[in-house]
Amino acid sequence: MVILKFLEGSKMNKTVKIILSLLMLIVGKTYAQPYTLQSVGIAKSFSLDIYFGDKGKGAFVKYHGQKAIIALRIKNYSADNSGRTDGQPDLKTYVWDELVDGKINGTYGLTQDINSLKNIWYVRKKDGKRFKLQEIDSKGSKGNNQYLLHGALISFNHFDDHQLSIKYADGKFFNAGLPDFDSPNAVRQSTIADYNFDGYDDLAFSIPDAGMGVYREFSIFLFNPLSKHFDRLANPDFGKSKCASLCDVTLDPKKKLMFTACRGGARWWQDVYRYTSANKLVWVRSKEMDQ
Repeated sequence: MVILKFLEGSKMNKTVKIILSLLMLIVGKTYAQPYTLQSVGIAKSFSLDIYFGDKGKGAFVKYHGQKAIIALRIKNYSADNSGRTDGQPDLKTYVWDELVDGKINGTYGLTQDINSLKNIWYVRKKDGKRFKLQEIDSKGSKGNNQYLLHGALISFNHFDDHQLSIKYADGKFFNAGLPDFDSPNAVRQSTIADYNFDGYDDLAFSIPDAGMGVYREFSIFLFNPLSKHFDRLANPDFGKSKCASLCDVTLDPKKKLMFTACRGGARWWQDVYRYTSANKLVWVRSKEMDQ
């Protein structure tokens, strides 16, 4: 994405177009799920699809030939960016506990680089047997993704379809439209985090802004622990803020503050918000950011 920003506003020649096309292929591979895995070195092989979100949250597996899905709880996540100059991780390592009826049934682990999975394994708890797995080409629909979060099955698309669908554990459904892209080759990013600091992970989606595409605009869905459903976070009153949307959202869990940042003219601005007891965002202050 750093290269994309560097090229903004410049005349795009044939070489640049080729570079951008290759970058989008890499991005597409990074977001393409599910990953299909197959056992290695055993007589009776098995295969499965694995889905997971930001920092390994919202993960689950579905074994081929079975209808049920199995929840995964992130046990350990680490990122290594020692080989990069832009701060982005080269390698991400995940370890999950497999949960069946709320009890640990086994453990999965894998390492993800920019375009593949490796060092994939599963340890079955009942006998400690370790299985080696490998990624295989999936014939599924790339770009479609799913998360399992608080018992709800969440479905969306990083690229084309703008529909969000949630199937809750009680059998109810929720469908909503996510904001459409204003620029070609855009990617919808997803984040699982506690956006209202209540101890429960929430769900957010972001797309490039409709102007120069230098920041990302967020749609946030808060998990309600009483109803066990997700509610769309209403926009605050932007009357005093410098940004007219929730953009480049960051959090301060200790102070329980939400920060947004946007560019207006040649300046970058930051708005600060806090939550009321009714989960309503209230503007606190704004300031110009250092360039």
